[in-house]
Amino acid sequence: SRNYCVTAQFAFQENEIKLLTAEIERLKNFGCLGVSPSLEGLRDENAKLKYRLNFLKKSLQEERSKSVKSMININSCLQEIFGAAIQAAYPDLENPPLVVTPSQQPKFGDYQCNSAMGISQILLKTREQKVIPREIAEKIAKNIPANECIEKVEIAGPGFINVHLRKDFVSKQLSSLLINGVQPPAVGKRKKVVVDFSSPNIAKEMHVGHLRSTIIGESMCRLFEFAGYDVLRLNHLGDWGTQFGMLIAHLQDKFPDYLTVSPPIGDLQAFYKESKRRFDTEEEFKKRAYQCVVLLQSKNPDFIKAWNLICDVSRKEFQKIYNCLDITIIERGESFYHEMMKDIVKEFEDKGFVQVDDGRKIVFVPGFPVPLTIMKSDGGYTYDTSDLAALKHRLCEEKGDILIYVVDSGQSVHLQTVFAAGQMIGWYDPKVTRVAHAAFGVVLGEDKKKFKTRSGDTVRLIDLLEEGLKRAMDKLKDKERDKVVLTPEELKAAQTSVAFGCIKYADLSHNRLNDYVFSFDKMLDDRGNTAAYLLYAFTRIRAIARLANIDEQMLRKAAREEVLVLDHEKEWKLGKCILRFPEILQKILEDLLLHTLCDYLYELATTFTEFYDSCYCVEKDRQTGQIVKVNMWRLLLCEATATVMAKGFDILGIKPVQRM
Repeated sequence: SRNYCVTAQFAFQENEIKLLTAEIERLKNFGCLGVSPSLEGLRDENAKLKYRLNFLKKSLQEERSKSVKSMININSCLQEIFGAAIQAAYPDLENPPLVVTPSQQPKFGDYQCNSAMGISQILLKTREQKVIPREIAEKIAKNIPANECIEKVEIAGPGFINVHLRKDFVSKQLSSLLINGVQPPAVGKRKKVVVDFSSPNIAKEMHVGHLRSTIIGESMCRLFEFAGYDVLRLNHLGDWGTQFGMLIAHLQDKFPDYLTVSPPIGDLQAFYKESKRRFDTEEEFKKRAYQCVVLLQSKNPDFIKAWNLICDVSRKEFQKIYNCLDITIIERGESFYHEMMKDIVKEFEDKGFVQVDDGRKIVFVPGFPVPLTIMKSDGGYTYDTSDLAALKHRLCEEKGDILIYVVDSGQSVHLQTVFAAGQMIGWYDPKVTRVAHAAFGVVLGEDKKKFKTRSGDTVRLIDLLEEGLKRAMDKLKDKERDKVVLTPEELKAAQTSVAFGCIKYADLSHNRLNDYVFSFDKMLDDRGNTAAYLLYAFTRIRAIARLANIDEQMLRKAAREEVLVLDHEKEWKLGKCILRFPEILQKILEDLLLHTLCDYLYELATTFTEFYDSCYCVEKDRQTGQIVKVNMWRLLLCEATATVMAKGFDILGIKPVQRM
């Protein structure tokens, strides 16, 4: 009865999520990239729906985690088993190496334990005992405790332990996946994660340089949320500083009645350039700009209103991009921390860390040659002060257990210095709290230089997204999807799915630490490791059951009643590949390298193709084309593959469609 009620509740919530998602899409379709003032109400409604949707998703995830066990991480299980075996075989050995990896070739089993070689070296170094690794491997194998997942082990080569999994164990885990859905890996105590990402500057347009931080940060948030963490997504906007003096002074000149009539600042980028040109060439304007900064920082209401007007124009432009890319983020700019900066300076002074250098207050951090400047000689604060205030607030007020800064590699030394200063002053202990810089390289053009327009300007992100939409539609029309296959609504959905999915995947599929070459032609190619290939593969997998007239209810019933037969080598290979999903996610939670998930999804799709080419899911009469037999256990493998792919897409922020 309890299980029935929980299942019914899940079904109700999932249906509500579907309805909300559809409504959000409907509102977005009123104008993804061009929002007119008449759509302000729709934008507000969209924001409310998004909040409701995220709240529902989070509560559904929490309910699921209470009632359903996590998916088993087979690698972790094997590590526990071999850890116990090594402990039993060598009880006096401290911290022995524990190395378990999936086998690269089927003839070597399913997994491999390669600890014997490392233990051999430790015995030689610490005890001067020369023991060949093969003997160590045999001793470990003899001490493997009773378990439900290992069929047999074999010693190979110099001391590799090849592990063969039990088929009934793998079949049972696949059935659990089909019945309970994709569940997150077990992560222990629920922790709070603060992710700082995107972070554009007010009065400047988002450009291609903001793309990586926005996409990588969103995906990391989705992964940690799926894993059951409490995630705070922060947009550290550049919304404070001396540049606002010149912007406000220019606003006063151009729109003198701005306090009573909302100024029609259409192009904020042009407005910024005009004010900067005047600041650099007009001495009187420059003086007035500095006066405006002083009045703004003293919280003069008229100047606060001017500042808010400028910020609002920027926010609306940023939100267009966030809507397109389906980004959820809370604004907490530099201005939020302004009142805290005085106390930050005092705390460093009170603890004796401050030195005065030519009127500046600086802090040297051991191991870093360049000091932090926490107060300028004129009494103003700096980015260093702002970043220290943000770090302290996230640690001490937000109580973050894990802090992740998704910021380009060029800021690495600065951020590491700030983190070390926080540690030095006692805000956190790195053994307890994880503070990480998820650095990333730059986006390059096909000439391997920084990605620019033909005129040499930085590429505006809005232009990039519009170009992606155009090229995706061209690609779909080249395949004549608009003529026969898709309705106009389906064509529009496929266009946005392919355009934005390909842009995201092209970024996420590269190791974030490296620079990557941006190429629309490569990312829209439906061959190789691209979103286009994976999205097409996904729609084909989803269509298999539909074309056999098997609906979701029939699949759910079969998942509870059918045994998944894994006798064919391609069935076995696919089943094992599906179940590696939790270990892939666990690895990314540790190293924050999302390209691992992309590599896995590509491997899963190609493994599925091998299976589908070798194993008939639906058998038809060759003359009539009538279905004569449905191999339900194979359809269930199709369903399990699609379920894992869908969750992988969700983590990457990619929206698949049912028809392409």
